[in-house]
Amino acid sequence: QVQLVESGGGLVQAGGSLRLSCAASGRTGSMYSMGWFRQAPGKEREFVACINWSGAVTYYSDAVKGRFTASRDNAKNTVYLQMSSLKSEDTAVYYCAFDYSARARTQAGEYEYWGQGTQVAVSS
Repeated sequence: QVQLVESGGGLVQAGGSLRLSCAASGRTGSMYSMGWFRQAPGKEREFVACINWSGAVTYYSDAVKGRFTASRDNAKNTVYLQMSSLKSEDTAVYYCAFDYSARARTQAGEYEYWGQGTQVAVSS
């Protein structure tokens, strides 16, 4: 079992920044990939970003490319999502996800464990 705890969500004005964190614990092993997804009210969950086991490979959705940055600290078993130039359309519940594969994954169905979600609200 793997447990994921997200933090860092909140209310921010458009153009502002937030950093989300996701701490993994349990039987993570040493090589795993992590993803970030989000779900806005009335919409389906969508891919935001992912990062491979070493942090050397990242992928982003077109909606956030150039504004969001995924990173990780393997010593702390924590991944981060730095969000800048936030827009009202970024408002959503953000989820982190865990997969035992070392490769970065963009599909929600490939992840085995999910966090509880953290709310991000961007006011215009």
